[in-house]
Amino acid sequence: MSNTRQAPPAPPRQGGTAKRRLLAIAVATAVTVAVWFIARALDVTLAVNTGGNRQEITLGAVIAATVVAGLIGWALLALLERLTAAGRTIWTIVAVLVLLVSLLGPLGGVSTGAKATLAVMHLAAAAVIIPAFRRR
Repeated sequence: MSNTRQAPPAPPRQGGTAKRRLLAIAVATAVTVAVWFIARALDVTLAVNTGGNRQEITLGAVIAATVVAGLIGWALLALLERLTAAGRTIWTIVAVLVLLVSLLGPLGGVSTGAKATLAVMHLAAAAVIIPAFRRR
């Protein structure tokens, strides 16, 4: 037997987690912005009908929606991680449910192209944020 003692594993670095999550929000935003520009280049009218009113989906709205959704998701995950050992699992379930509900929004698109583009934006943001936030 050896008398050498192994040091306990170092706790996870919170700075790395914050940087990774912030980067995920930035990447998700870049992806949704790219989808917006592609749709515009393809002459897709990005607008939805809400309660009889037509609302254009502007670049600013895309950026704001992606950043706000990412920050809210991050805040919820941070809270759940502090409250329970199953925080990531609970958060993932909530995130997927929120994604599914959010896909109802694109149904208000003024055209098939608008509906498809908006759905792709929602799915793309989730495809970046959910796995990145789950990483240890």
